[in-house]
Amino acid sequence: MPRALLLLPLLAACAAAPGADPRDPFEAQNRQVLAFNEGVDAAVLRPAAEAYREALPTPVRTGIRNVLNNLNQPVILANNLLQARFLDAGQTLMRFYINTTAGLLGVFDVATPAGAVERPADFGQTLAAYGLPDGPFLMLPILGPTNLRDAVGQGVDTLANPVGLAGGYVVGRTVNGLVGVGRGTLGGLDLRAENIETLDALRADSLDFYARLRSVVQQRRDAELGRAGSDAALPGVLEDPGAAPPGAGPLMPVILADPGAGPPAAVVPAAAAAPGAPAPAPVLRVDPAWARQALDGAQRR
Repeated sequence: MPRALLLLPLLAACAAAPGADPRDPFEAQNRQVLAFNEGVDAAVLRPAAEAYREALPTPVRTGIRNVLNNLNQPVILANNLLQARFLDAGQTLMRFYINTTAGLLGVFDVATPAGAVERPADFGQTLAAYGLPDGPFLMLPILGPTNLRDAVGQGVDTLANPVGLAGGYVVGRTVNGLVGVGRGTLGGLDLRAENIETLDALRADSLDFYARLRSVVQQRRDAELGRAGSDAALPGVLEDPGAAPPGAGPLMPVILADPGAGPPAAVVPAAAAAPGAPAPAPVLRVDPAWARQALDGAQRR
């Protein structure tokens, strides 16, 4: 009996409220973390990103981004191999070699124009390929939205990076650890600087920012894992909880509620349905270009 009582808080935390997303059993806690993250972002991250963008011209920031991306190619290569994607592995190896040599340690991305385009892969994707489920949606402090499997995968990718492991033998673990922290901080700062307008637009266009953020992240990851349909497989096709149906006309108002937002929050026009017509298919909206890159870094290195 005492053991059963100890399980009650866990069961209560995992129980989804009526109408809640079953992939997000910790929604209440995740919303609190998002509020914390937004506070940190407003006080520290965004001002630092704005200063970084003002201090460094675009070509310099692009070179930094290219170097950081090139350093991550061995991780991508390892996951290509673990997933038996051997052609992608060869492409990744070729890309790493070209950019490291002709691209001056990756400062210039000369591999993409040469046809060696990136073949992204991460350990979360590898675990999914071996059948491990996503687990619950999580909003991590500072790191942002993910799920349990991908959070573990990101940790493995960071710790098992061959470049980082080799650096530990060359300069020592302490120095290499500091270099790794600096590299991660610089990568996060650069990513935030590149997405200032993106996140502003995402927030401004959302009736419920948390619900929209979760929707964008989950759909993007589903597309990366090949679980979406032929249209939704494109990163730009994202479900908008508050979007109007296509072909909406001025005849009949339809009230759309944003998930988790409580009472209906928006009124949009819709065309009247013909008598006896079948129910419309689920609505998908092609978001503008900024949404195609929304929170790309939440799931990247």
